[in-house]
Order: sequence, then structure tokens, then C-alpha cells
Amino acid sequence: MPELSTDVLIVGGGLGGVAAALAVCRSGRRAILTEETDWVGGQSTSQAVPPDENPWIEQFGATASYRELREGIRAYYRRHYPLRTRAARTPWLNPGAGRVSKLCHEPRVALAVLEAMLAPHQAAGRLTVLLETTAVAAHSDGDRVRAVELLDGRTGRQLTVSAPYVVDATERGDLLALTATEYVTGAEAQSEYDEPHAPAQAAPQNQQGFTFCFALDHRAGEDHTIDRPKTYDFWREYRPDFWPGPLLGLVAPHPRTLEPVPRTFTPNPDDDPMEVTADQSKDGGDLELWLFRRILARGMHEPGSFDSDITLVNWPMNDYWLGNVVDVDETTVNASLTAARELSFSLLYWLQTEAPRPDGGTGWPGLRLRGDVTGSPDGLAKAPYIRESRRIRALTTVTENDVSLEVLGPYGRVRRSDSVGIGSYHLDLHPSTGGDTYIDLESVPFEIPLGALIPTRVRNLLPAAKNLGTTHISNGSFRLHPVEWNIGEAAGHLAAHCLATGSEPHQVHRDAERFEDFARVLDHAGVERHWPDIRGY
Repeated sequence: MPELSTDVLIVGGGLGGVAAALAVCRSGRRAILTEETDWVGGQSTSQAVPPDENPWIEQFGATASYRELREGIRAYYRRHYPLRTRAARTPWLNPGAGRVSKLCHEPRVALAVLEAMLAPHQAAGRLTVLLETTAVAAHSDGDRVRAVELLDGRTGRQLTVSAPYVVDATERGDLLALTATEYVTGAEAQSEYDEPHAPAQAAPQNQQGFTFCFALDHRAGEDHTIDRPKTYDFWREYRPDFWPGPLLGLVAPHPRTLEPVPRTFTPNPDDDPMEVTADQSKDGGDLELWLFRRILARGMHEPGSFDSDITLVNWPMNDYWLGNVVDVDETTVNASLTAARELSFSLLYWLQTEAPRPDGGTGWPGLRLRGDVTGSPDGLAKAPYIRESRRIRALTTVTENDVSLEVLGPYGRVRRSDSVGIGSYHLDLHPSTGGDTYIDLESVPFEIPLGALIPTRVRNLLPAAKNLGTTHISNGSFRLHPVEWNIGEAAGHLAAHCLATGSEPHQVHRDAERFEDFARVLDHAGVERHWPDIRGY
């Protein structure tokens, strides 16, 4: 079996993995970055999820490199798309004018920008990117991971990579299991951290649902109806106990009040995309489904450039919670993935054939699945959007009590002396495999403690995604795009700093002087570690 060595091995090429790789390489160190699909970028690309971000993202609340990504996406549209003059000149261009984010964009555009950010390091020989590659085994010596075995999905060949530091940036925390790093899954018992919304008993298999997203446009007068999915009848009749009617319908619970709320769906409404204000802190924006995650707005461009908007379907109706894909056997994983794909296809078929129209008719046969947008032959996203991962048993565990507005009050804030970044998002938990409905709570801006990135025992493995030290509840605030990027960037900087100073993460955490040295590295890189005084959230 071929063997490679590097300074830092990063397994998982999502946003956290890319951020970790950039941090390592910009420090002058070498890295190998692996990715299961043929697209780096995770949530923003292969999973096709437009960014969920804090409401102050244009002013503060993100690292400098994350801003580089955001501005790179805007620059790509200005350079290559036929934008109207007013749109092109808008500093805070929102290409899709979706209401979920101030920067709704197509997956391929994010991919192009991320690849451009990585390219100079690949050219310099500091970075090797291994696509369609997964970790299949790991070797440890005591409390240190020595090497990881990788499988190239294109050739079937295996190779072993050794590195002083290993970063787990996978979507499910795969390396935690392979390396026997202590971890937790699902819901912790209320007695463990005294979280108000935790269950009485621990439920490791009670995990948030996941989603296969897909992109649509609408071609009036054409028929793009897909074949009837095999399990369509099941999904058409499925009525969850906590749902106001059939799952495939336009009435769903409001995530925060749980009251039944009708959604509307009208392809290509005659709106002015330049007037859309995307601010979930004021308006969730999810009641008009076409506009919610629109990723290309035809009205943003010169007349005649596009016949249709493109919208991204990541709705309550295609969240899958009848089976897990984390910490279960491969047969269960495959069955759950297959069922989730069928659910998304069933939602599309329902939209094309049975969804009520404002004119009293039913179905929108002109809805066209845009697999070219998601880069997949079957039209769905390349990978599922997995909201909940294995999570390390960390030196510091962030809980609901550390981020909840209900607990801390409107002026409450947990200030971390070991902060390595910041984030803000409401505690947003989707329905779970244990039968729970939404848990959606207001939160306060939070700081990311270094202790949440350090396993209690293992010395040289660092999390770089949703697998840091959070709980089932607090994970709802930590799983979104800018926070995942910040976690990955901090992990990459920490690995590079430890190599440069001959220290270990545990030492950096417990020694104030060592931490201050590391904090200067983060400050120099443009990592915001503390929030300004914000009121009114």
C-alpha cells in the first residue's frame, strides 16, 4: 500500500476542511485534503445549501478568509454574469435574491471560488487535494493518531497517510470512530448539562433529520414531469404526529411557534429582486417557498438573459427523519440515504402533479430538475445535507445554557478567555429521528472556545466541522456555514502553530502564555475572537 506523509492531514473537504487547509498552507506548512465527492465545499457546493449566516455578516461576525470567499463569489458574478448595472454596482450583491441569506448563489460558483483560493497552494506543492477519497481505517499509538488509510473511489486503490496532526472535517465525524476518539451522538440527558430542552434520558440515536436538496427552474408550457417515484404513495400519505397534515403539502409547522402555517409556492413571481432584504432575525422568509432559497434571480440580470429563476429546495417537506446515517451500520446508512432520495423525488413529483396552484389548478409540470446546477446525473445534490455529526468529548462542551437568549437574557453573553472565533445563529433543530418536532430558540452571539476543539484524551486530532464539543441542542447554533468555516480555520491554525512551536493543543489550552501566542496568530489572520457590543438581537 503506498504511503505518504505530510504536516497536516485533513479528512473531509467541506467548508471547515477547506478553511483548515488554507490556514495550514498560508502558514507555510504542507497539507493533504481529502473529499468524498468530486467537489470541495460541502454545504455550499456538493450539498447545495445557500449560506445561513448571522444578520451582521456584512459588517462583522466572520473571519477574514470567509469574507474572501463571500467577496470572491460576488466578484465572480460581476465578472461573468450579465447583471443589470444597478445589481453589479451593489456592494452587497445577493445574486439569487433569496430570503434565507444575503448571499444566495449557485453551488458551481462557490466551487470555482474555493478552487481558486486553493490553487496557489496546490501549485506551490504545499497542498494535495484527493477527491472521491474516503478514510477507511486509522492507526494510533496510545493517545496519538499515527496514520490514516484512505480509499480512492475512482481507482479502488488504498494509500496510507501519516501526519503529526490529523483534522476531522468529515460531515459525520468519521475519524472519531476510526481513531477511537471519545465522542457522543444524539441527545444528552438533561441531568448531564442541565439544559432546559434536553430530554430526561440520553438518546444517542435521536438525531436531526437530513436532506437531499435539489435545484429547480420553471419552463412554462413544457412538461418535465419525472417518473412516479416507487415510494410516492407512502410519502403522499405520510402524516407525522407533529405535522398538521400530509408531509407533502403546503402547510407545515412554524419552527418557532409550532403552529400550522400555510406556505405559498409560485414559480417565477414578478418581484424586484433588488428590493429583497434577507434578514432572518426580522423575517424567516420561508413562507414563500420559491423565493426562500432562490439562487439565481432572472430579474437581477439584463432582460432576456434567463428564462427562469433557479430555486433550491431545502424545505420542511424533504427533511428525512425515519432513519439515521450517523453511528449506525452501513446497511442502515444505505437504506436511509435511499429513502431520503425517494422523499425528495416524491416532493418534486407532487409539485409537478398535485400541488395546488393559485388559479385553482393542480401541479406545475414545467418545473425542471436542474442536475446541471448541482453537478449530479440524477438531479439531486451530490451529497446529503447532514445537520448532526458525532461530537468529540471535549475539554469544553458548549451547551444550550451558553447560547440561549431564554437562559442568558437580552444582554447576556458568555465571554471566553480562550475564544478562537465567534458565531451567531438561533438554536435551530429540525425534526429528529426520535420523533421530536422542531426546537427553534432565540440565541445570543457566542464565542467559540478553544477547549471545544480539543478532545479530552487524543493529542493530535482536531475537529473542523460539526464535530466539536457541543450538545445536541447547542449544535443547532454551530452547524452553519460561517461557524463551520471558523472552526476549520481555527483547527488549521492550531495544528500549524503547534508544529511551529513544538507544543500540543492541550498545552496551548491550559497555559495562558502559550494561548496568547496562538491568539496573536488568529488575530493576524483576521479571525474575530470577540463580538462588539450588540443589542436588539
